[in-house]
Amino acid sequence: MKTATAMVLLRIFLGEDDRYQGRCLYEAIIDEAFKQGLAGGTVLPGPDGYGHSRIPRAELYIDAGPRSPVIVEIVDTEPKIDGFLPIVDQMIETGLVTLERVKAIRFERPKPGSAPATHSS
Repeated sequence: MKTATAMVLLRIFLGEDDRYQGRCLYEAIIDEAFKQGLAGGTVLPGPDGYGHSRIPRAELYIDAGPRSPVIVEIVDTEPKIDGFLPIVDQMIETGLVTLERVKAIRFERPKPGSAPATHSS
């Protein structure tokens, strides 16, 4: 069995309509994480939620407008996440960021036609 590696999960709670330099903030964050070489990132839609404003945020709430919740998750080592936080700070106008220590196990299957990985003990 593969060994778990200590990592940090950065979770960023945003609104779907949040922008950074004219583009979707969640796209800008993921693009920047990729450029910085962070291990992995995912954007998840939030079908319902509320934040600091205490206004429900979902497509069903007409008064809330088009601000559906979005969650950006990025995982990497603590030093790399710590180095990425100042970038996030400059990009976000409003939102919430959480950090949690996680154990990550990376599974990779050999591509068809490639040589199998060798394991040493």
